Amino acid sequence: MNMLMAYWSRAELITNGILLLHLFGATGVGLLLGYERSYHGRAAGMRTYALVCVTSTLLTAINGFPGHWFGGLVATPAAADPTRSIQGIMTGIGFLGAGVIIKDGFTIRGVSTAASIWTTAAIGVIIGVGFYGAAISATLVALTAMTILGKIEKFLPHQKTMHLSLVYPKDQVPTSEEMQECMSAYGFEIVDSSYEYHDEKRQFHFDLVIQTSGRHRSQLMVRDLSTSHDIVEFKLSSSRA
Repeated sequence: MNMLMAYWSRAELITNGILLLHLFGATGVGLLLGYERSYHGRAAGMRTYALVCVTSTLLTAINGFPGHWFGGLVATPAAADPTRSIQGIMTGIGFLGAGVIIKDGFTIRGVSTAASIWTTAAIGVIIGVGFYGAAISATLVALTAMTILGKIEKFLPHQKTMHLSLVYPKDQVPTSEEMQECMSAYGFEIVDSSYEYHDEKRQFHFDLVIQTSGRHRSQLMVRDLSTSHDIVEFKLSSSRA
């Protein structure tokens, strides 16, 4: 019983409190940096940056209190340095996280999932060295990031980026000015473009990256494109990279 109570001693609680302050600071910085990315329509947003910053902070901060690891009951000899195990764990988790990141056309998916896997591994490390208070706090932050921040991001001002593919017959290709004017009518701006000509089909393929930071009428654009006699085919998809 005395051994178990050592993990909740006054010294251990103070150490966990200090780690909690580090955690709050990391959360705030991660959210600010993540919002900047989220505003510009990037795949890694507030959730990902908050999780990564919190994880990095926890794994760094615990090294400042080696005397409080394992409830302060074990003097860690150099031959059994726990940091070696931590490095191996986090390296392995990095490969696991990379496996869930998928590039689907112009969209990258799974970045937040990869960050949550990394955070879960770090929380496991924190529990392993006996900082239960910090582990509980990190778990609450991670749960908040994964469940609430995604909904909050949708209501915050941000730029929306989409990828539009258009196929025109050779004799009905619009000019760049006409294309930009058309996109502006739906609230979008063309930020990047590429063109390809298929001689066999005698068709022009336009690949456009369109962006808006305000109100847009993408549904109206889809309806108009689907009824247009000048367009052979089109595809509109979200683009987050």
